[in-house]
Amino acid sequence: MLSELYRSPLALLTDLYQLTMAYGYWKLGRAEQEAVFHLFFRKPPFAGGYAVTAGLGTVLEFLDAYRFEDTDIAYLESLTGNDDRPLFDREFLDHLKNLRLTVDIDAMPEGTVAFGQEPLLRVRGPILQCQLLETPLLNMINFQTLIATQAVRICSATGGEPVLEFGLRRAQGIDGGLAASRAAYIGGCAATSNVLAGKLYGIPVRGTHAHSWIMSFDSEVQAFESYAQVMPNNCVFLVDTYDTLEGVQRAVAVGRQLRERGHKMVGIRLDSGDLAHLSIEARKILDEAGFPDAVIVASNDLDERAIESLKRQDAAISVWGVGTRLATAYSQPALGGVYKMGAIRHSDGSWQPKIKVSEQGVKTTIPGTLQVRRFIDERGYVGDMIFDDTHEPDARGIVVDLKDTRHLEKITSPARFTDLLQPVLRGGGLAGPVTDLATARQRVCQQLQQLSPAVQRFNNPDSYLVGMDIGLHERREEMIQAAGQS
Repeated sequence: MLSELYRSPLALLTDLYQLTMAYGYWKLGRAEQEAVFHLFFRKPPFAGGYAVTAGLGTVLEFLDAYRFEDTDIAYLESLTGNDDRPLFDREFLDHLKNLRLTVDIDAMPEGTVAFGQEPLLRVRGPILQCQLLETPLLNMINFQTLIATQAVRICSATGGEPVLEFGLRRAQGIDGGLAASRAAYIGGCAATSNVLAGKLYGIPVRGTHAHSWIMSFDSEVQAFESYAQVMPNNCVFLVDTYDTLEGVQRAVAVGRQLRERGHKMVGIRLDSGDLAHLSIEARKILDEAGFPDAVIVASNDLDERAIESLKRQDAAISVWGVGTRLATAYSQPALGGVYKMGAIRHSDGSWQPKIKVSEQGVKTTIPGTLQVRRFIDERGYVGDMIFDDTHEPDARGIVVDLKDTRHLEKITSPARFTDLLQPVLRGGGLAGPVTDLATARQRVCQQLQQLSPAVQRFNNPDSYLVGMDIGLHERREEMIQAAGQS
């Protein structure tokens, strides 16, 4: 889909400092030295208990086409340092021009429930290549994971009633709108107003008319009649341009005309005012007029908390249109995902785990080549263990809680497990078919059924156990102490 929107490939979709570091590795003869990097977020968004991964399909499309074109090289050749001399040697630019990815990437499939500090992606390969991929991977995974998570929360608030994503007009640009529509669909939205997203991703599209249609006629009833005449199979009437409940009565009158012509009024839409009161009164009017199947669509700055409030007020809304607060992740504009080195390989073939130590404990990284193991029993998900893939998990079977290292949890049988990071790229080539959006949507539903409702609640969610294999924890503690003495 990227190739239908932008010129392809997009190798310059990166920060300059990734290229300067890549140049440094090349200049020092280290371009092919193997390294391992992990992409993760430190805490779930929206003060929630979890996130839902999205964006991997976009990443794989980007990587499959990755290369530097002649115009990219010409642009990089024009860059200068503070002495006005070329920033990069021509030989380095030739290296980029001939570069083809050889990295291995393992990732959580799209639609996976994930938690803070867990790698969503693991990238292994030549350090120059790993470095160049940091910015685009974060760009694509951060935003779509954020929007998919928001969509899940909104869809859960409606109790299964359909959510329509209406965010394109308020989204951050063309790509922001398309990425938001894609991620919102993974997160459970039933359809989008974004027609281009419908074409590119196969998402159902919905929409009828706006206030401007009503205002272009001499009367509201004339506007409804005219719309019913030109589009009798798509009639959801927007009733709040003037007096909302009078608008419902006029919609009913036109609905009767439609019925006489063998068509059906689908419903009405409310876009302002006291949505709880107006929907209840509108429902009475529709039912008494013989339209019990007509839906009431509501929009107007909705999010999961507004929807929860309306549900508590017994609002008679059956379809929810959510725009700005979904497509822009209004309450939290960024996920805060990061990309950190976990290990580097020496010339003798040995791997050296790497750690970043910080006075902020949450910013001290986990060293190694990491994998995430999820334990499951008859109740659902028990907890996740992060371990080093180059070591067998410690035989003691103990998980050290990342939130409180004094808390040790022993995983006992009959818990089953699955390792979440799956091969998606091997030697720079796709390791298998890319997951389609329908499968990702289904994965979200299946995984949420296994996750405690207490972890899913919006206010003060319970903590889900995420910890380190005790052997990895002990090695990490030794590295932290050694770093303090160096």
